[in-house]
Amino acid sequence: MFTEMQPTEKKRLLRIAFGTTIGFSVCKIMDWPYGVFFTVFPMLLLGMVPTFNRTLALEFIVGAAISALEMWVLQTFFKPFPLAMLLAVFFIFGYHFRFMLTSRYFLMWASGLITLSTLLNFGSYDAGQATDMVVATVLAALISVVSAYLLYWLIPDTEPFKGTPPAKPSASQINHRTILGALLATISFTVFQIADLKDSLSAQVATMLILFPMTYQGSVISAKKRAKGVAYGCVLALCAQVLLYDLISHFLLVALSLFMTVMITAYFHLVERSGSGIGFGALTTIGILYGQYLTPQGDIFFSALYRFSSVLVAMFCVLVVAFLLDNWLNRYKWTQNTP
Repeated sequence: MFTEMQPTEKKRLLRIAFGTTIGFSVCKIMDWPYGVFFTVFPMLLLGMVPTFNRTLALEFIVGAAISALEMWVLQTFFKPFPLAMLLAVFFIFGYHFRFMLTSRYFLMWASGLITLSTLLNFGSYDAGQATDMVVATVLAALISVVSAYLLYWLIPDTEPFKGTPPAKPSASQINHRTILGALLATISFTVFQIADLKDSLSAQVATMLILFPMTYQGSVISAKKRAKGVAYGCVLALCAQVLLYDLISHFLLVALSLFMTVMITAYFHLVERSGSGIGFGALTTIGILYGQYLTPQGDIFFSALYRFSSVLVAMFCVLVVAFLLDNWLNRYKWTQNTP
């Protein structure tokens, strides 16, 4: 499954590790809330795409801004009306998935989908902090882009990236995948609200990430890889916790442990060469645990254990519903997942 790293991948590895550490460090030094944005955003920007340019930078910033605007609209106009809120969430998720399929700006709509899911999770239980969440989102996106520019200048690529554009889906495939993704994302959001799962950010984000293949079969494969990645990431985070022991209040040691764990998980992500696979699951697990749960007053031991169990349950439930919806949508010609 794993092969030797190429020179360009070694540079990407360093950029991911330094970018994540920069975002984490700035957030903690400034004592800003919602550290998960500052830690995970650099992973998304530097880990999801193998190159970086002005267009991708604008996509990432605009994606975060759109998510912040969507969050503000939902909280301001729809929160007092549950049914209208549900329909609005379905509509927003729907056009995110559709534009991921039909536009050239996949990163903008994909990163925006993850950001919006996270904002909705936080905002549902802490609506009074909506402004802080929006500001943190935009700041994290800007810092991630600035650090990416700096790191690509310090650690430049020697060879231009040569990628193959994905095959264009048919009209029925677009309809199938848009409806499937929007329904699953909305159902996930609804279940987390009804069950009052305020500490299950990781599980809700996982249910979004496994939808990115936008097919039932792809989601099954993605879920298996993500489950393994979450397990590896939790084990690695717990090992770092054991090594730190009672030194968790020393910022430099925490930042160094983050850098080392990101190096390990980013290595597996890059040599795996399968997009959102086992390595990327482990990488984002580290980002969420460090960014959201690790503080001088508490550790990540129980957070890691709860994250692993909740992610498994959430992904299993999503796949069961995805199987039923996939079969239902394939009954109709205009929503069949066929070319």
